[in-house]
Formats: sequence, structure tokens, C-alpha cells
Amino acid sequence: MSKILIVAEHLDGKLNPSTARCVTCARDLKPDAIDVLVLAAEPAAIAAQAAKIDGVTKVLSVTRAENAHALAAVYAPQVAAAAKNGYTHVFAPSTTFGKDLAPRVAALLGVAQVSDIMAVDAAHTFKRPIYAGNAIVTIEAPADQVLVATVPHGVLCRGWRCRECVADRNARARRRAAEPHAFRRAQAGQERPPDLQAASRVVSGGRALGSSDAFKIIYALADKLGAGVGASRAAVDAGYVPSDLQVGQTGKIIAPELYVAIGISGAIQHLTGIKDAGTIVAINKDAEAPIFEVADFGLVGDLFKLVPELEQAL
Repeated sequence: MSKILIVAEHLDGKLNPSTARCVTCARDLKPDAIDVLVLAAEPAAIAAQAAKIDGVTKVLSVTRAENAHALAAVYAPQVAAAAKNGYTHVFAPSTTFGKDLAPRVAALLGVAQVSDIMAVDAAHTFKRPIYAGNAIVTIEAPADQVLVATVPHGVLCRGWRCRECVADRNARARRRAAEPHAFRRAQAGQERPPDLQAASRVVSGGRALGSSDAFKIIYALADKLGAGVGASRAAVDAGYVPSDLQVGQTGKIIAPELYVAIGISGAIQHLTGIKDAGTIVAINKDAEAPIFEVADFGLVGDLFKLVPELEQAL
């Protein structure tokens, strides 16, 4: 008998689509039950959203004032306590949130953790990537212990026509139609930009931008596209943008429908973070840049000239 507990990720009262990906993974195990755990100060609205995910058996809620902020140190003891109620598996999204939370939960339960499940072979046998995604290994976890694992966004997706993806896109389209200015940049003191790991479109900038001030053209283009904003590690290390925008092996693994890489050369660590993107567009003045080897569309030229022209055309 297998019984799976999924920790819901949410922000500002909205459920992150990465939670639905965990449910997709859980369904592949053909368990007896898939329960979602919502930890929040006011979980009712989030729990209602979780209950609508296909395959969810039950939604559990924990209402505590300290759960208003998703702190792993606060969440982990609550998740570990819930996991002891007969659950065989505990899944969390392989996002910044999940990567912070899952190891703590595993430590409290005294078990090892499995990272980045990309395919299910059996109840305790999975495939996961290693060496920046250049190799896939099959791992088998002990069947007599609770299995704590993270599930990356997009990897277990059934393709861009899967039920979860279609629902996500339709919801975003409705929001854009109702609020055409809903995606104004947070740095302008307006709406919060789309979550990087949930955005269907992402525009990223690299070290070639040269400064944080120059990154304004990335934000402007993203605003036109209703897209999230990302960056290469080189741009983050140079201090152009905060680290939570980093895309790549040591940053965030994303799988948007459209990924636009501007001034990014395409190191293997960065490509690991976008290998599941739908369409990749690259703009770079170096025609030999590695990014062009994976790009569906490439434009060679000066980004400071091309990006404003592209924005104007849009």
C-alpha cells in the first residue's frame, strides 16, 4: 500500500503550478491515496485550488500564524509530523522552496532524500539526471523507509498539451486579458513579475548587458511579452540582478513555452536549466556562441540595438 503526501508551494494565496507536477509524478506510482498538505496562515483559498488538481484524494491544512512565510525551518517539523501518519512518500517541488524544505524533512525523518525525479520505474525506483543532465541514472530507494523526494517543474509534464499546462496557460491568458498591465515590473513599484519557475515565457539576460542599469531593456521586453525575468550566473555574479533570478544548474531549472536568451553565451550549466523549454530564442553578437546550438531561432547582432527594435515591433 502506498500513500503519498505532497507539500503545496504557494505565494500570495495562489498555488504554484509546480505542485500539480508533483501530483503528476505521484499518479505514475498508482498509489492508494495522494494527499496535499497546505501550510499557511490562511490556507482555505489555497486548499480549494489544490483540491481541483486531478488525482488529489484529500487536502490537509495547517493554520498557524508563523506559516505566513514559507520558511523551511518552520515548515519542516510540520511536514515531518504529517508524514508519520502512514505516508510512504513525501514529494515537494524541485524549486528553491522544495530544495530548502525536503532535506530538512528527510533529516527529521532520519532518511535519505532523492532529488529531481524525472521518471518513475516503480514505487521506489526512479530515474534522475546527473552531470548537469548529460547522464541519467536509475536509483532504488529503501522500500522500508519513507521516501522524501523533489520533482522538477516540467520534466514529468505530458507535453504542452497536458491538462495542467493547458489550465495554466488558459488562466494566465484570462488574467492578461482582464488586466493588460498586470505584469509591470516589481522594480517599478507595481505588480509582482510572473514567478520564474511558473512563467510560460521567460526573458533572460547575460553578462553582455554590462550593468544593472542596462538590464532595464530585459525588463521592458519581458513586460511586453508578459514574461518572467531570468539571468545567467555571470550576470548574477556581476551584481546586475539578484540571485533568485539565476537560471541554470546552480540556479533555477525552468521549462517555459518560450525562452529568450539575450547576451548569454550558453555554458553547459545554463543550458541544463532550460533543456525542457519549448522554444528557445537567442540574441548574441557572437555567431559561434554555444547558445545557438540549442536555439530554435537565433539572431546575431548588437543586443542594445536589436532588443529595443524587437520591443517596438511587439
